[in-house]
Amino acid sequence: MPPPADVPDEPRRLAILGATGSIGTQTLDIVRLFPDAFEVEVLSGHRNAERLIAQARAFEPTHVVVTDDAAYVTVRDALAGTAIQVTYGQDGLCEAAALPTVDVVVAAVVGAAGMRSVLAALEAGKTVALANKEALVVAGHLVEAALAAHGGTLIPVDSEHSAIFQCLQGEPPAAVERLILTASGGPFRMRPRHTFADIKPEEALNHPNWSMGAKITIDSATLMNKGLEVMEARWLFGVGPDAIDVVVHPQSIIHSMVTFHDGSTKAQLGVPDMKVPIQYALTYPERWEAPHERLDWGQVAGLDFEPPDREAFGCLPLAYEALRLGGVAPAVLNAANEVAVARFLAGTLRFTEIPEVIGYALKTITGPAQPSLENLIERDSMARRVAQEHQPRRVPLTNC
Repeated sequence: MPPPADVPDEPRRLAILGATGSIGTQTLDIVRLFPDAFEVEVLSGHRNAERLIAQARAFEPTHVVVTDDAAYVTVRDALAGTAIQVTYGQDGLCEAAALPTVDVVVAAVVGAAGMRSVLAALEAGKTVALANKEALVVAGHLVEAALAAHGGTLIPVDSEHSAIFQCLQGEPPAAVERLILTASGGPFRMRPRHTFADIKPEEALNHPNWSMGAKITIDSATLMNKGLEVMEARWLFGVGPDAIDVVVHPQSIIHSMVTFHDGSTKAQLGVPDMKVPIQYALTYPERWEAPHERLDWGQVAGLDFEPPDREAFGCLPLAYEALRLGGVAPAVLNAANEVAVARFLAGTLRFTEIPEVIGYALKTITGPAQPSLENLIERDSMARRVAQEHQPRRVPLTNC
């Protein structure tokens, strides 16, 4: 497909951090759609050496970064003799994100591991297409400061935040009354609560609408994903937690909404396809013609909405609590959640015990009200240790 008429003469040069994951691979699908409009400068990956090597050979970036020891050796040796520079670790990610040859950084590293490179990109004044929730969840105040000091640009990739971002185009910020994040409800929306303790990882990984990585899929099943999105929205759009609502919308056609002071509500709709918000982040402020699937309105039988069950899905109220506490609490919640999800996937923690582990970490670990990056990293490590060691009480489900 040829580039649209409004594509700049020079291609937009991309650093795709987390290239081997779901967002990264779909970003490369967009690059394939518009090969004259984008140039891949940087690719990064963690353990999937084989996929990263294949991507590097296909797109010929100038830099490849690997953050796993064994995978680094494999990738380095496989790309030896090429013009590609292979670097390692968090320092490599940060250096690549700030390269003067990079225009747009796609921040798709999963978890807190992606936080430093997002800050490095913003401190270099880059445009960041943000798919990494944790940069804002853990260090929203630091991201805000970097944007103010260095003039970078932050464009959300998550479908919900992209929807809000699109609804806000041309609207004065003062006109916004509420942000409404939609949630599919995950695979257990209709499941009786008394059976939650029996949920197995393979059940939780079976999302009804979206194809995502394991960690984010479990977060969707617990509704922690929506809690993290509330925390993100607070920093992306400058509103407090009391002005951010979550509503369950099982069809996942309305991706989110904005209500304005005059009573009007705008919504962004589309099929559940992450390529659409990814492309919008890469081409903003233009919209380029693309062959993504369209809604067939004759097949849309209805749009349903319901409030989330905060008792059954205890992670959502915990996220609101951490956001209101501020300071290090969001970092503690995020780190404890990552460990709790890993324990659940490993079979050593029940589904119903995930929020208990997170709540225990929030009560146990405190810190300064305006934490530095070092403070956050320290509390992150403490929370991971506490979440790994805590053994939940085996209480009846109705008392959870």
